[in-house]
Amino acid sequence: MKKIRKGDDVVVIAGKDKGRRGAVLRRVDAEYVLVEGVNRVKKHVKPNPVKGVAGGIVEKEMPLHVSNVALYNPDARKADRVGVKVLEDGRKVRFFKSNGEVLGG
Repeated sequence: MKKIRKGDDVVVIAGKDKGRRGAVLRRVDAEYVLVEGVNRVKKHVKPNPVKGVAGGIVEKEMPLHVSNVALYNPDARKADRVGVKVLEDGRKVRFFKSNGEVLGG
């Protein structure tokens, strides 16, 4: 079970955007996530008339390693570590390590 999923509210804990919050837009692969409004860079894009791309300088989000983000705990109002535990009915759930509160899903 992945500790960080699409739609989770995360805080960047390392790098140039340290302290910024955003929602996970998607998981790029097993180790990288795309966070909304974080790690924005300017990319030079060549025009491609076949695909309808105009070209120029485009600002876009780049992936962050999952070790550089942590889930945001709304109760503590700060980043928190996440664990996985199995409930009595056999379901696996994620929970915050600080207060033991179970996350939805």
